Amino acid sequence: MSHSHSHHGHDHMHGHGGKNNAKGLAIALTMTTSIMILEFFGGLITNSLALLSDSGHMLSDAASLALSLAAMWFAKRPASPSKTYGFYRFEILAALFNGISLFVIAAIICWEAYGRFLEPPTVASSSMMMIASIGLLANLLSAWSLTRKSDIKGNINVRSAYLHVIGDALGSVGAIVAGLLIWLFGWYIADPIVSVFVALLILKSAWNVIKTTIHVLMEGTPTTIDQEQVVQTLEAIEGVINVHDLHIWTITSGLDSLSCHLAIEDHADSQQVLQEAITRIEERFKIQHTTIQVEKPHILHPTFKV
Repeated sequence: MSHSHSHHGHDHMHGHGGKNNAKGLAIALTMTTSIMILEFFGGLITNSLALLSDSGHMLSDAASLALSLAAMWFAKRPASPSKTYGFYRFEILAALFNGISLFVIAAIICWEAYGRFLEPPTVASSSMMMIASIGLLANLLSAWSLTRKSDIKGNINVRSAYLHVIGDALGSVGAIVAGLLIWLFGWYIADPIVSVFVALLILKSAWNVIKTTIHVLMEGTPTTIDQEQVVQTLEAIEGVINVHDLHIWTITSGLDSLSCHLAIEDHADSQQVLQEAITRIEERFKIQHTTIQVEKPHILHPTFKV
């Protein structure tokens, strides 16, 4: 005897974002684009690599924020026979692209800084600090809007966009520090030094995003869930002999799935065991998308071969 069950709650399939992620991203996109233009022309006028590199970083950020918004729009599209999970994974792909773009930007900044280490150019420090201060204020407001209006902890796509904004803020802080050192001591080499330091901070954040998105795309078990605890929870149900073929994975941020087979005793009520399993998984591990097959011990499955 075998029984399979698929428990699909429509609310959690469409509301995994939590807060109004799109609104926070739209505000951040508007402010980032405005400051990007200001810092680009400001960098040309003041001859500051710190400002130019930060504006280049912001160009990527604006593209990443726009991509994140597009990903949310795609994620809302309904499932189809060819894409049975819909387009939720587009958000994960957008986050991966954002992480990779951060690596590219950091590499460009380091390359430009290398040339300036050899021949530090003259920089208009006072104008540089003024423009960077405006950029910092805008970046902090963007980060605040994302924190208040979006789910930066639960949604990796929004978190990657948030890291872009924080990277911008670090770039602005770096430009201010470099401008101050140039203004006080005439240390023009401070401009490329600070740029490299900011690039390294960007790389650290980018690596965390890329590592997380690859884990999701590889169908890895969510980091918040211990598979052994799931097994123990299911095997504690009266009548369950063992749990096998257990898989736990993330579809997109805030939407985890589980599938498994439960071998039960011959006298056990399969429907009662099934309901108890669904309830325990949802209550303890917050997984609402479950597919559980309940079967008697004599059921045989084909051996999986690679």
